[in-house]
Amino acid sequence: MAASPHPLVVNGRQAFKAGDLPGAMSLCEMRLNDSPMDTQALELKAVILQGRGDMAGAEAAMRQAIAADPACDWALNDLPLLLREQGRAAEAETAAREAVAARPDDAQAHLQLGVILAEKDDLPAAEYHNRKVIELAGPHPQALLNLGLTLYNQGQIEEAEDLLMRVHRQSPDNSMIMAHISRLLEAKRDMNGAFAWLDRAEASGRKTGEDFTVLRSVYLRNTGRAQEGLDLLDRSHTLAAPAKLERAHLLDKLGRYDEAWQGFVEAKAGLARDRGVRYPADKVAERYAALAGFFTRDTVRRMPKARVRGDVAQPIFILGFPRSGTTMLEQMLASHPQAGAGGELPFVTEWQALVRTLLPGDRNFPEKLAFLSGADYHHVPGALRDYYLGRAETYGIMPKGRSRFTDKMPLNDVYLPLIQMAFPAAPIVRLVRHPLDVAVSILSHNLTHGENAGYAIDSILSHMMATHALNQHYKTVLDQSVMELKYEDFVADQDGQTRRVLGHCGLEYDPACLKFHENPRHAPTPSYAQVSQPLNNRSVGRWKNYRRHFEPYFDKILPMIEELGYGVA
Repeated sequence: MAASPHPLVVNGRQAFKAGDLPGAMSLCEMRLNDSPMDTQALELKAVILQGRGDMAGAEAAMRQAIAADPACDWALNDLPLLLREQGRAAEAETAAREAVAARPDDAQAHLQLGVILAEKDDLPAAEYHNRKVIELAGPHPQALLNLGLTLYNQGQIEEAEDLLMRVHRQSPDNSMIMAHISRLLEAKRDMNGAFAWLDRAEASGRKTGEDFTVLRSVYLRNTGRAQEGLDLLDRSHTLAAPAKLERAHLLDKLGRYDEAWQGFVEAKAGLARDRGVRYPADKVAERYAALAGFFTRDTVRRMPKARVRGDVAQPIFILGFPRSGTTMLEQMLASHPQAGAGGELPFVTEWQALVRTLLPGDRNFPEKLAFLSGADYHHVPGALRDYYLGRAETYGIMPKGRSRFTDKMPLNDVYLPLIQMAFPAAPIVRLVRHPLDVAVSILSHNLTHGENAGYAIDSILSHMMATHALNQHYKTVLDQSVMELKYEDFVADQDGQTRRVLGHCGLEYDPACLKFHENPRHAPTPSYAQVSQPLNNRSVGRWKNYRRHFEPYFDKILPMIEELGYGVA
């Protein structure tokens, strides 16, 4: 039980409530002069400093309180929030983890960590902590909402719907919850229900100033009513960057391609500014050069390989650039009774940190892998394999009775030598699509893959060329077969290419794979609408609508396009 606050702290709180910040701070400092580790005085100081906008001072007070009492609840819970609000995501995550470690039965600590993990797309881990909040504190609406959205974003639609409806019953006038239910029904392909709940959200939102114009315009576009969607957005006086991006989509649907291109460019530039992100071209060039320089044929030949584990389901790695058709391929494979969908798994990229801890010395990745030549480090490939499979198990993507699961994290191509070292027998399929079709699709979607390359056409093409060059290098030094599947070939010969992919993955042919659009699984990516429809060729050659905007880049990108077997005619 906390001790009663010192009279100076009590008086300071009263002064703060009365709006007398200088008086409150004076009383607070008097107490801290006598007792610098008084956590209640430090809490008051942190609140006062935040009120003044002195976030560095508030952070210092919180850290001082934690030093005084490592289980100080207010400081442990307020510090991650402060760091998140400043955009210091990695530090916020560390602080939230420390809070859970210090107070494992504190629902607020689990709530904070769950939010942070969801923001970094570690959704199964976020799900765990959200469930822990409910276990510790009961079915609080915010906890139910967080869990429902986490499940929705993992494609677990039925349980998500139940949770969101429970939240709605607890907060029946909350327009945002109604909008979430609408989005969920859209994911279930119930557009009548989606529009009905959107109507309710808009009616309630008018009372609170919440606006759902962009969501309605998306629905109108996806139901063949693009002009209505455009008219709706054009009635708005100002459009934020996400609304501008949707407006460009509508222009594209209506065949107004020059206007659409300009809209995509402006919207993506606005999103980049809003998020404070840029493409680090020099960093990417340095990293790719290091990978190409280290992974030579001799180096790869000397690297030990893990043995194949036969006791658990094995991954199928789907490589390729974002928007190249990887979701389509995963949905096809997930329609097979022996394969499950893993989605975009972060485990391969996490190997870098693991390598730093498993191998000695101060070298950077990938140079540190040179220590694998020592016999006492030949276990490392197996450790990478087991780490990956352990993470997959905690993600819940290794159901009994299935022998395979997919991993379609875009641009895992970069780590192909590590994949082949840890999983030397794993099927690997690389999706290839006309680079300019890919570029248009990336420009028109809000994606962060590839070091934030997707916010401008210049960086999209630059990252595409850099990745292609690295892939070409890997082809000369790696022995394991990587099946390349052209998106256009799959569209033109679905049956033949489906049989080819299944054969490569060691799976028997199953006709359900030809009807992957009927798979009730929700693919939680921007491609969800496309993979819910029968296969078609509407996206093939889309780039030609924007030919004149690509022509200034032809001299630079044509060699890559031709090496991939395409042209610009």
